[in-house]
Amino acid sequence: MGRTLENKKEIVADLKETLSESTLALVINYQGLTVSEITDLRRRLRPTGTVCKVTKNTLMGIAIEGQEQWQPLSELLKGSSAFLLVKEDFSSAIKAYQEFQKVTKKTELRGGVMEGRLLQETDVKALGDLPSKEQLMAQIAGAINALATKIAVGINEVPGSLARALQAVAEGEKGDSSEGDSAESAGE
Repeated sequence: MGRTLENKKEIVADLKETLSESTLALVINYQGLTVSEITDLRRRLRPTGTVCKVTKNTLMGIAIEGQEQWQPLSELLKGSSAFLLVKEDFSSAIKAYQEFQKVTKKTELRGGVMEGRLLQETDVKALGDLPSKEQLMAQIAGAINALATKIAVGINEVPGSLARALQAVAEGEKGDSSEGDSAESAGE
C-alpha cells in the first residue's frame, strides 16, 4: 500500500524542519544495506547530532524547493538515497560515517551540500579531516592556559628581578663607599 498524500506532506514537513536545523547534508547510496545495518549507521551517527533519513528523492526534492542553500542537493537526487543531515559537528559525523563504510563496504558517498555549495567526495573527506568541535575547544583552552601561565610566570619574575636589581645597586654603592673610604685614608 502506497503512502497517502497526508503522510507525504508530513514527511516533507519533517525533512524541511530537519534541514532548517542542519549545517551539512550528505547523500549516500544505501542500496544493499540491511535494516540492521541502517540501524547501526543511525546509532553511530546519533552522538554527533546527525539524523539519517531514508526517503524518496522526490520527497527530498519537494522539501528543498525554495531553500536556496539546499538547491545543489537536487543534483545528487538519484538512485537509492539516504540523507545524513548534520546539525553541528560535521567532522565527527563524517568520521562516524567513514568508520561505518569501512565495516560494511556497501555504501557510496555521492556528495553533500554545505552553505549552498555542492561538495564532492574529496571535499567531504577534507571536512572529515578537520578536528572535531571538542578537539578545537581543547586546543583553544590549552593555548589560553599556556598564555596565562606565561603571564603569571612573567608577573612573578618582576619582584625577583626588581629585588636583584636593588641588591646589585646596593652592593655597588657599598663597593663605591668602601673604595672612597680607602682612598680618603690613603690620602691622609
